[in-house]
Amino acid sequence: MKINTRINGKDICLEIKPNTMLAEALRAAGFKGVKIGCSEGSCGACAVMIDGRPRNSCILPAGTAEGSEILTVEGMGNPEKPHVLQQAFVDSGSTQCGYCNPGSLIAAKALLDSNSNPTAEDVKDALDGNLCRCTGYIKRIDAVLQAAKAVKTAKAAKTVKADKAVKAVKADKKTAGRAGGKK
Repeated sequence: MKINTRINGKDICLEIKPNTMLAEALRAAGFKGVKIGCSEGSCGACAVMIDGRPRNSCILPAGTAEGSEILTVEGMGNPEKPHVLQQAFVDSGSTQCGYCNPGSLIAAKALLDSNSNPTAEDVKDALDGNLCRCTGYIKRIDAVLQAAKAVKTAKAAKTVKADKAVKAVKADKKTAGRAGGKK
């Protein structure tokens, strides 16, 4: 059986057996960031975003992903250019063994995609269902809040830069207009 999907921005056709779970199919296709922890959908290690929503891929038949857009942790960033959440997890010390990181990062990204100004309670709710036995949860909550702040700061900086660019263009037009009028 073949399913056509878009994974991390690339169109991919997966060859699967009818009873294959999505987590198994993604790992077989090389997306090793998708972990299989419980095979029951309760630990969150297998979380991926499907059409913008976090889902536990260990309990989803792979065939249900036909035509869907899937984001795995590999699609968020890489060591050379990490996603702001990945960097915040490292900076906060919330990565130890790393097994649960991909699912937690996907859950955190889904939160920030829908809520750019989360509270600690929002983060707790978003990470609920992502088990971590090494670091606990305080550092992860701090990391997500730190990432949200970094995103907000970056957006503000881009706005200021854009405003300055608009003012510069307007100033250039005024100067050009004055120069053109003196003929």
